[in-house]
Amino acid sequence: MQQPGPTLNVKHLGAQPYLATLTAMQQFTHTREPDTADELWLLEHPAVFTLGQAGKNEHILDAHDIPIVKTDRGGQVTYHAPGQLMAYCLFNVKRLQLNTRQFVCALEQVIINLLNDLQIDAHGDRNAPGVYVAGKKIAALGLRIRRGYSYHGLCFNVNLDLTPFTYINPCGIKDQPITSLQALGYDIPMNTISQALTQKFKQKFYP
Repeated sequence: MQQPGPTLNVKHLGAQPYLATLTAMQQFTHTREPDTADELWLLEHPAVFTLGQAGKNEHILDAHDIPIVKTDRGGQVTYHAPGQLMAYCLFNVKRLQLNTRQFVCALEQVIINLLNDLQIDAHGDRNAPGVYVAGKKIAALGLRIRRGYSYHGLCFNVNLDLTPFTYINPCGIKDQPITSLQALGYDIPMNTISQALTQKFKQKFYP
């Protein structure tokens, strides 16, 4: 009898503090087994700047009392807040038979596919991971892959206040323009975007 293929467990977690979520991701990744089902966590964080492993404090221009948390993902500094959808990808990348570059491109493509459904032309950038619309970043990406298992993932700007991005050099890039669905004129509820993104993840990784 043929064994069923790997599945994706999706968890819609609502508003969650950053540090508690980071600890939970690390614990899940540390204890999972080769046959553990992958998980996709969809949530929002209170306002916070996170500084990746390569992050330099000089890229935080003025935090304006927003907390700064050092974390273990790749990349530089970025901003999270309510209105930004976090998609944390606790995936067995080895089982998906993807190398790191292929995995990054696949994650970008998930967002690109969703935006294309909205008739928004979006693209990735090999030299600066993320998803861009007319040169403005709408989704950022940062990963940690440990023993072939990924955690962290991507953040997608839906309807958050973009002002705090001017307090930093986003992803270490000076004057990087940032946009969101709302800034592009799309007033779509977070729950609707969350469900749509879930379907795009399933189509891309578990067709």
